[in-house]
Amino acid sequence: MSYPRKIDWEKVDQPELVLQRFPSRRSQVYGTKGVVAASQPLAVEAGLEILRKGGNAADAAVATSAALNVTEPSCCGIGGDAFCLFYDAKTKQVKALNGSGHSPQKLSIDYVRSRGITGHFIPLTDLNCVTVPGAAAAWVDTIQKFGSGNLTVAHVLEPAIRLAKEGVPVSEIHSHAWQRSESLIKHASPDADAMLLNGRAPLPGQIMTFSDLAKTFRSIADNGKNGFYKGRIAEAIVELIQSKGGVMELEDLAKHETTFVEPISYTYGGEVTVYECPPNGQGITALLALGIIDNIQELGITKPVQDMRHNSAEYLHLLVESLRLAFADSQYYVTDPDFNHIPVKELLSKEYLTSRAKLFDPSKTNPRVVHGNPTNSSDTVYFSVVDQWGNACSYIQSNYAGFGTAAIPKGCGFTLQNRGSGFVLQEGHPNALQGGKRPYHTIIPAMALRGDELFLSYGVMGGFMQPQGHVQVLLNMLRGFTAQAALDAPRFCISAGSPDSEVRGSAEKAGDINSEVYFEEGIPQSVVERLREMGHDAWTVKDFQRGMMGRGQVIQRIVDKGTGHSVWAAGSDPRADGHAAAQI
Repeated sequence: MSYPRKIDWEKVDQPELVLQRFPSRRSQVYGTKGVVAASQPLAVEAGLEILRKGGNAADAAVATSAALNVTEPSCCGIGGDAFCLFYDAKTKQVKALNGSGHSPQKLSIDYVRSRGITGHFIPLTDLNCVTVPGAAAAWVDTIQKFGSGNLTVAHVLEPAIRLAKEGVPVSEIHSHAWQRSESLIKHASPDADAMLLNGRAPLPGQIMTFSDLAKTFRSIADNGKNGFYKGRIAEAIVELIQSKGGVMELEDLAKHETTFVEPISYTYGGEVTVYECPPNGQGITALLALGIIDNIQELGITKPVQDMRHNSAEYLHLLVESLRLAFADSQYYVTDPDFNHIPVKELLSKEYLTSRAKLFDPSKTNPRVVHGNPTNSSDTVYFSVVDQWGNACSYIQSNYAGFGTAAIPKGCGFTLQNRGSGFVLQEGHPNALQGGKRPYHTIIPAMALRGDELFLSYGVMGGFMQPQGHVQVLLNMLRGFTAQAALDAPRFCISAGSPDSEVRGSAEKAGDINSEVYFEEGIPQSVVERLREMGHDAWTVKDFQRGMMGRGQVIQRIVDKGTGHSVWAAGSDPRADGHAAAQI
């Protein structure tokens, strides 16, 4: 896996809408019952509706997820994948769900090469990069495994079905993403009109209806997973893919199953335990970075992070270099654990993290980092939901690159993902393409606990930005920022954090970790200049370019020490159209 190369911002069309500079004028949202934080207000309301009907955090998360398919199809949908972390307030345990799909059984590197593809990855628009969409099964299984038991799948999907049938006004930032993908949608499949308004991408405030998508949701509401993975919808998916030279078959869809997995974790500073889904997701990147930062401090190479001025050159250098070391490992080792052993325990061991920490130079950047060998030493949406019983659901879903392939199966109303572009077309690489295998996955939800009590249900979407956002937002919270302020604060992104086709390039070889890093407007130019002196290929981004910094949501549990009562405190990223709202 590689990062995109540098972006020539002078050649990128500038939108009329300009995002405001920091700080945003958003207050932190408080509630004593349930809270939903998402990137689109109507999706937030869908989640609140389910909470009011007696659903728990998991039920409301699925309602929010399905509604986001209607309100933000440029980011996510039932044609993509989903991952989930669920905090059970009764058992005080974190549980994980992997809703990613496998590649077609007949797909191989040789077949891809026979189609004239010579690069390291399957192109984002080639339908051979469509893996089996896992979101539909993830929705059903989340409700059945983690849900309250009070509501059926049909109950939970009803708000999204209503939105799809009646129509939704398009939000500003989402409209911008839609307009950028208009040409892609038009040329991806014969059913393009299902995702356009009178042949064009909708403008802010225009109403989009999705009658075919409503029928797709109804099929799942009535028939469960079989309503998607067998019958009309499955046949439409296979027909479209095969018509474009793909090899997916009905059996690939029929045998798909969600995987319930044990989350992985790292306790930072002996204080807060951060939980992530295990590989094939990239959540281990955030844990590796936190472990490296932890051990750098323990070794005395730098002073404590909390003693550094926030977003100073010293502070940013530490975080950037730790994340680059973490990516060097995760982009090599992360793959489908059913095909290759992934040394998770060894990667997160004290001995290995210490060895990686010793590679950090506080005075300059390492121009080229490579993965270690631990075995020898022993466009996406993210949202968060909590409920009145203290449960929390950290949920994320994605098409991968915006609308994914933008190809729409006939009569289905959703676009197919291009997650298979995450495979490496290199024999012998742990993440090499194979039939029936799951690729390196960028989407990752997160949670943080103090002891066995929930501290944060949070995440930051956006390709490779996600683990970087997890680290930056967590450290902001531990510094004492509110949930909203932690999201408002300017961030950095090592290379472009989105797999969007306009910014994705190719590294010299799979696994290269680029030195370029982008800093958001709001970080002083003097700091950026100092980082350049330290060897960083540093760039400043502003306005819509800030989209590469991802869009996060945070819900924090605060305990009143006087009364012992719990209060939810939530923030929503100003880089998106959404907000956080509390149940009454």
